[in-house]
Amino acid sequence: MTAYDGYGAIARVYDKLNAELDYGAWADFFEACFDRFLPTRPVLLLDLACGTGKMTLELARRGYDMIGADGSEEMLCEAMLASDLDEELEKRPLFILQDMRAFELYGTVGAVSCCLDSLNYLTGNGDLDACFACVHNYLDPDGLFLFDMNTPYRFREVYGDRAYVLEDEMEDEQGNKKEIYCGWQNAYDSQTKLCQFYLSLFEQNADGSFTRADEVQTERCYEFSEIKAALDRAGFEFLGVWANFDFAAPEENTERWYFAARAKKNT
Repeated sequence: MTAYDGYGAIARVYDKLNAELDYGAWADFFEACFDRFLPTRPVLLLDLACGTGKMTLELARRGYDMIGADGSEEMLCEAMLASDLDEELEKRPLFILQDMRAFELYGTVGAVSCCLDSLNYLTGNGDLDACFACVHNYLDPDGLFLFDMNTPYRFREVYGDRAYVLEDEMEDEQGNKKEIYCGWQNAYDSQTKLCQFYLSLFEQNADGSFTRADEVQTERCYEFSEIKAALDRAGFEFLGVWANFDFAAPEENTERWYFAARAKKNT
């Protein structure tokens, strides 16, 4: 497969720039879905598009056998490093370089998670169908697929053609503090439903100067009806969509949809 290079420049600072994310609350939501929709909690889980492995490791610390799959070599390197340094883990996850649209596992799993609008990065026609079909293939009968996607409201009203700057500081290999800045320019096309993210990362050097790295990412805006239809075609039973971890119903200004679906199979 061809590795996904959209996170090459920011892999090392991704978690620092997203430090506000509450993976513990997200994992609580997953477990609430397990308890709501399954007779017993699953044992083996796949974290699809796992990135730096924050969710994979959070679930592993809770006792689940974890597989983390991602298309970015750089992000997987960060995940494996974090796994090696995590002293709380009794069993380390298996991390694999795989394409979301055509991944391969050794067998089926009890649940698949896919976090942080990773599915919006499937921009080609048929990509969402291919991914959902692959997930369905590797789920146990009645296994759960838990994922989120950015809503059309977020693409129109939050992304649009706006620009943002994220700033923070982190330690280098010698333990010295250094500043990091990420400039983020959006360009959303309402006709193609594609949003381009032009990212520029600035990392401070020991002499006070900054090194710049640039990259472009692309997400596709999907309507709810498109997502629901793709789940139906892949053989999933749609279980629900919510606006947050409290199972609140989505509203017009909801920025992220949280989905649950069940893999129906003929046995």
